[in-house]
Amino acid sequence: MSERGELPRLVSLLARPLPRAPLALLLTRATRRLLHQRPDLTGRLGATARVTIGIIPTDLPFAFAVLLDGDRARVDVVDRHGLDEAAARISGPLLLLLGLLDGTYDGDALFFSRDLVIEGATEHVLALRNTLEEAALTPADFAGLTGQTAGLVNRGAVHAFAAARRVLRAPLPSA
Repeated sequence: MSERGELPRLVSLLARPLPRAPLALLLTRATRRLLHQRPDLTGRLGATARVTIGIIPTDLPFAFAVLLDGDRARVDVVDRHGLDEAAARISGPLLLLLGLLDGTYDGDALFFSRDLVIEGATEHVLALRNTLEEAALTPADFAGLTGQTAGLVNRGAVHAFAAARRVLRAPLPSA
């Protein structure tokens, strides 16, 4: 059984041999599309848009080096320990990290409960957290969907993530 929302160890083992380049390409394209559709996000990030933030899912065998600088935005899939150049690093179970993106979880609550670990320049983590909270992003925003399709995807994601949180005994969502 997982601890506080962690994926089962088998998932990590199955993900280990997966090629990282296609995932990096997919995430980079989605990030650039989102930043193109929502240029206010880059403005809110300020200087943080020009630094690399390390996102480390503790239950996966790899991590993400994320740069959110408009058309230069990119997401690299790297070894978990290959983030020495990152200005800041955020680690925690994948399900909790995803919950920060859509506002399911409050970053402060996860930090103080020690479900998240933050290292490096905390001002960049705070800028990212504040930007995400103000943006009210949805799963459909990340996929570039609008209209009825967006509504379907968002409702499906809400149910899927709620089921995953129950099964994986993740912390309760923030109010």
